[in-house]
Amino acid sequence: MPAPKNTVRRSLLVASAVLLSTALTAPVALAAPKPSTSPSATPPANMSKVGGARLGQAGTQVNLASGVPVLPKDLSARSWIVADAESGEVLAAHNAHWRLAPASTLKMLFADTLLPKWPRTTEHKVEPSDLAGVGPGSSMVGVKEDETYTVEDLWRGVFLMSGNDAVHVLSAMNGGVENTVEEMNAHAEELQALDTHVVSPDGYDAPKQVSSAYDLTLIARSGLQKKDFREYASTVRAQFPGETKKNKKGKKVRGSYEIQNTNRLLRGDTDVPVYQGIAGVKNGNTTNAGATFTGVAERDGKVLLVTVMNPQKNVSNEVYKETAKLFDWGFKAAGKVEPVGELVGPRSATQAGPRPGPSASPGEAGGAGDGAVAAGSKPVASAASGGGTDGIGVALGIAGGVVVLLAGGAFLVNRRWPLPDLVRRRPRP
Repeated sequence: MPAPKNTVRRSLLVASAVLLSTALTAPVALAAPKPSTSPSATPPANMSKVGGARLGQAGTQVNLASGVPVLPKDLSARSWIVADAESGEVLAAHNAHWRLAPASTLKMLFADTLLPKWPRTTEHKVEPSDLAGVGPGSSMVGVKEDETYTVEDLWRGVFLMSGNDAVHVLSAMNGGVENTVEEMNAHAEELQALDTHVVSPDGYDAPKQVSSAYDLTLIARSGLQKKDFREYASTVRAQFPGETKKNKKGKKVRGSYEIQNTNRLLRGDTDVPVYQGIAGVKNGNTTNAGATFTGVAERDGKVLLVTVMNPQKNVSNEVYKETAKLFDWGFKAAGKVEPVGELVGPRSATQAGPRPGPSASPGEAGGAGDGAVAAGSKPVASAASGGGTDGIGVALGIAGGVVVLLAGGAFLVNRRWPLPDLVRRRPRP
């Protein structure tokens, strides 16, 4: 099906959101056997067909035609995907459903599952048992036993420093690691992220723990429906509470220290500039997974999601460099390239279409405790294979977007989630 023209496409976006595809027309698939949770050494010949048959094929999938820019020649990632965050169109992909170790990109699913549980101001005193099971060599934000933290502190630790200690404390608050893993797997099923199998909530290497570029993109798209998720994922730096100590006068005092986002496209590095329009989402790196990354960026009114898994080049920050190249290609190709698939909606999304234009009203579908999901697509049933934040550091989220009240009033959907002026003012590299 050829890509719709811009005017037609914009009219279709009335029911589209960061979470949802607007145009799934394929019939609901019959349930298939659950695929193996063991990562393969090479991409299987037959992978999941969620989102379209071509996405289940090994190798690069793209519809090159006159006027469509060629893909970057030097991509080395085992798997990647470029998708329109609003319409859900997959512009190009490479081994999109290959089940690989996800590393800390899995924290996006952890956050999307648990963020609605508590207000940001909820306080928790850390018990020694809360930190049990944190893997050796884990990335840490510096959570201390017997200290009290707000939920907001802990989420900053998760998003900025990829702190496994913060993940374990939040998991303890949620009834323990086992319960949290169970809820994450259930949420992955609801999102139709059927390549994903969670063993450790922090993404720490564990046998049979897998996800895919397609699934991580679905998960990011779901998380970005939540205002708090957008804010945390786009914060460059923040203050984190330190340890309580006695000063020279014997009085107990508690200071703070700065933490910075480990997402190099958001923060920049010596060999990676800040990517123009970047607004999150999450990076990861472990022995088994290599480097993984899912990012979202806006340019000229277009919002794209890119996921890159395990580049094979042994080069500093290669995962960010390949992500930037794919963003560049996507922004040039958007509106010109015929999609090869789409990001599906969640299983429970209503199939009722949106009300006409008058139902649109200003507001923000998101926030602490917001579990907004989107509507307008047919779910695909199965896979077919085996202190305070530095204001300068916030790249997303204060102004409200347009929401649409769908038939029945059950779902609020961001028609477009906004990016603030800070991002739009960033100079092009």
